[in-house]
Amino acid sequence: MIFVDGLPFSLNFSSSSSSSSKSQPSDLLAALMEHQVLVSATHSFKSIQERKVSASMDSKLITSSNSSRYVYLFQREYATVDPSLVHYVGTDEATTCVGVVIWNRKNGMTSVSHMDSPKIVDIGFSQMLALVVDHNLDADLDVHLVGAFEDVSPNHASGRSISQGKRDGYSIPLCRKIVETMQKRPEKFHVKTLCVLRHNTKYDSQGNALPIFNGLLVETSSGTLIPASFDKTSRCPDEIVRRLRVSSSYEDPSWQGKLLDTYDTKTDRFIIAPCSWTKRLVQIVLSLQSLSDSEILASCSTSPLAEGPEFVDNERRLWNYLIKNPDWRTTFPMRQPRVFERTGDGGWKRAGFSSQGQGTYSTPLKSLQVMQHFEHVHPKDVSGKSGKMQGWKENEKVKWKSF
Repeated sequence: MIFVDGLPFSLNFSSSSSSSSKSQPSDLLAALMEHQVLVSATHSFKSIQERKVSASMDSKLITSSNSSRYVYLFQREYATVDPSLVHYVGTDEATTCVGVVIWNRKNGMTSVSHMDSPKIVDIGFSQMLALVVDHNLDADLDVHLVGAFEDVSPNHASGRSISQGKRDGYSIPLCRKIVETMQKRPEKFHVKTLCVLRHNTKYDSQGNALPIFNGLLVETSSGTLIPASFDKTSRCPDEIVRRLRVSSSYEDPSWQGKLLDTYDTKTDRFIIAPCSWTKRLVQIVLSLQSLSDSEILASCSTSPLAEGPEFVDNERRLWNYLIKNPDWRTTFPMRQPRVFERTGDGGWKRAGFSSQGQGTYSTPLKSLQVMQHFEHVHPKDVSGKSGKMQGWKENEKVKWKSF
């Protein structure tokens, strides 16, 4: 069940507590978006300067400890971390996706996910909560939602941006599913930040809608949330393979309706669960190679105008890997996971995982560095429009955006 400002949330309560509308809101999401406590909290969150996270140690702006331990998440991934082992968890690149943070007030157990589709929300919450609540349904859980800018015009939504229908875009159905899932579950979800949809939307000089923030960083010891962005060096370990899993998971029945297993809570290791891909996916990639940058954006993104400058390059690097490794068993021999262990400086090294027992080989990565002090604040796919892409459902244009 959802709580706001310490009280159980209901539509009847929200209509009496909200000064923005005298009529009862049409749905749960709309009511939460109008709740004055959450509106105020969102304004406070947006006033925080975005932190830029890098693995580089060359910047003179770096002031945080080299020993800080981070976990970074890509799209459709989740991780539950123990605050005694991990200091920060983060994700970015969320345009029509939502970064979800669940923090246990009592023990600091923290789960973060990068949700990209309503289809993975129900099971996804069960995955996230498995180690956070530990069978204690009375635990007070702080929740933060960041991302999912308003990707459809309010004019297409019957006068308000939260209406149902074919023109809802990608962000609204996902946000609605998330809040409805929280409301029907027995756990106590204290919503602290709701920086989504119109609360996370700005406009450029041409009037195009863009997200204000597409990433977050949470401090596990306090539950403090801050807007954040990560550069290429900090999205690790095993970037390409993890990105590829997002695309290939749509054809792998073992991942239907689920978030992708990535991190082991008890051992503080990345255990990147295997995922298979088909020859069909490789054939689609071969057909995409000839597209121009603008065509890649139009075909492979749910929000072409809102993507970061690295989007096209990331797609091309992904495709090159897939073409060089058309058989998924090359990447996941004997369907075994790829394992990365923490190094002394907070980075990662690859652990050998072969039947020949080759041991470990090291690809150390320097620990992430926050380029300014992490200030403590109160808690507050690919679908095809082109003939080349036929066969992918339109609502699965979530990953190749990315397939």
